[in-house]
Amino acid sequence: MMKRNLFLALGVAAMFSWTGLAFTSPAQPSHEKNAFTSDGIPWGPAPSVVRPGAQFAVLEGDPTASTGDFTVRLKMPDGFHIAPHWHPNRENVTVISGTLKVGMGDQFDSNKMNAFSAGSFAFLDPDMHHYVMASGETVVQVHGQSPMQFNYVHPEDDPSKTK
Repeated sequence: MMKRNLFLALGVAAMFSWTGLAFTSPAQPSHEKNAFTSDGIPWGPAPSVVRPGAQFAVLEGDPTASTGDFTVRLKMPDGFHIAPHWHPNRENVTVISGTLKVGMGDQFDSNKMNAFSAGSFAFLDPDMHHYVMASGETVVQVHGQSPMQFNYVHPEDDPSKTK
C-alpha cells in the first residue's frame, strides 16, 4: 500500500512538473514567414516611385502602412541611380553587397558621391536631400518607421508621376 502511494505521489508530482513546464516555457514562434535564407528572399519589381530595373523585397512589416516598423531590400543593377530625394522619416541603410554611392544635396553630381561597400551602414535623418547610384550589382537593406515615402526634389524625377 505504501509503495502504491509513493508511486502515485511521484506520478502526480511528475505530471504537475510537466504541466508547469508546458505553461511557463516561452512559445516558439514559427520562422516560416519571418526568417529568410539568402536564396529565399521574395524579390519582385520595385515600387513605381523607383524607376524600372531594380528589384524589391519586403522582409518585415508594411512600408506603405501609416505606422509600424518595416525592413526592405532593394537590388539595383550596375549604374542604377535614384535622383535627389528625401524621406519624412529616418532611413537606416545597410549595404549587403556591391557598392552604393551616395551624394547629398539637390543636384545629382557623380563627382560628389561617397562610396559605401558591402557591410557599410548609414542613417539619414528626415528631410536630408540625397541621391544614390549602384556601382556593380548592389543590394541594400533599409529599415525604419512606416510609411516609407520618396519625395523627389525635382517633381519631374519622380517615375511614378511620369507617363
